[in-house]
Amino acid sequence: MNAISQRSEGGPFWTNRWGQLVLGMLCMALVANLQYAWTLFVAPMNARHHWGEASIQMAFSIFILTETWLVPIEGWLVDKFGPRPVVMGGAVCAGLAWVLYSYATTLPMLYAGSVLAGIGAGGVYGTCVGNALKWFPDRRGLAAGLTAAGFGAGAAVTVIPIANMISRSGYEHTFFFFGILQGVAILVLALLLVKPVPRATMAAGRRLVSRIDYTPGQMVRQPVFWVIYAAFVAVAAGGLMATAQIGPIAKDWGLARMPMTVFGATLPLLTLTLSIDNICNGFTRPLCGFISDKIGRENAMFFIFVGEGLALLGMMKYGTNPYAFITFAALIFLFWGEIFSIFPAICADTFGSKYAAANAGTLYTAKGTAALLVPVASVLSATGGWSAVFIAAAVITIAAGVSAKFILAPMRHRLIERSDEHSTSLSANPAGLQNWSKQTGE
Repeated sequence: MNAISQRSEGGPFWTNRWGQLVLGMLCMALVANLQYAWTLFVAPMNARHHWGEASIQMAFSIFILTETWLVPIEGWLVDKFGPRPVVMGGAVCAGLAWVLYSYATTLPMLYAGSVLAGIGAGGVYGTCVGNALKWFPDRRGLAAGLTAAGFGAGAAVTVIPIANMISRSGYEHTFFFFGILQGVAILVLALLLVKPVPRATMAAGRRLVSRIDYTPGQMVRQPVFWVIYAAFVAVAAGGLMATAQIGPIAKDWGLARMPMTVFGATLPLLTLTLSIDNICNGFTRPLCGFISDKIGRENAMFFIFVGEGLALLGMMKYGTNPYAFITFAALIFLFWGEIFSIFPAICADTFGSKYAAANAGTLYTAKGTAALLVPVASVLSATGGWSAVFIAAAVITIAAGVSAKFILAPMRHRLIERSDEHSTSLSANPAGLQNWSKQTGE
């Protein structure tokens, strides 16, 4: 019986790893509105202050960049001090951010709130994903996928109450009420989070798993990390280039307002498409994570990334048909959303559990890098039409899938094989790994 099981049986149910996974999912659900409910507040803010939508949306860009690029630091704090204080700090920042939004009468105040929101969201997101990777060394893909899925589920539950409160009481009251509610709820849940204790290596099936724990500094010196990072950027950018343009594409193709009847309800095609896409985006994270646990990370990446590329080409070829548009849009989101489960899992498999939060956070900055490439889609659409966007996105996504199978897999195998050969001697010499890393360049 391993150390965690012994500890779990002697304590409350929430201290076992499944209880900790559920707590992480709840924290993610509660912080999700900082990203997914933002769009509901833009028009009311602009109507009140006349700042212009572009200036207001700059706050969202600040939030995304802060959330993404600070995750490595927050992950380092998790690895050093455990999940509880970091999520508590994230809860305070998340709550204060929306309270500050409610009082913001100038753009600098709004932007300051976005910095706080980014710190809060990153602290919760990075901690919960990193914690899941540590608790579930045998099911990292599934655990990371379920945790990431919680980030979308929260917005799905609360978006209607938030919209209704904005209509009844104004956006300021809504920001204040939900800021306090979400912040306090996450703070309470944070008190129940437990730092995982070391556990014996568990069967990994067909997965390659390192027995060496790399620090973030040691990790970034390994060429294999940058291959993983480049694949993350390619797939994230390819998906974002297409998914961010679904609305304009539907409008240009004359589909956006086309009425579609489903289960007796009639909705505009774009509204129905986005609803289905969000379901697929959440569902795919635990599903593909589970699949990668069973068949291996690179095998899963190959099939999924190539599938996304084919879905993008299918949208380009047949998307002017309304039913094909809905189908291929759903497939694009289904194949794209898994990056938030497979990449954290392959990072922990390759570089160990001890520093999993900081390492996964460092890799997560690829999302921010990919976001910087999204404007390329606008340039491509202006010069070559939407076909150019789909072709470019499909090419880099398929290339990422092929490289995962034929470049990343053998590189990871060599690194892990060498690390296993040295694991016994290095365990008695903690400084040995750093010296060995410098010598091998692997």
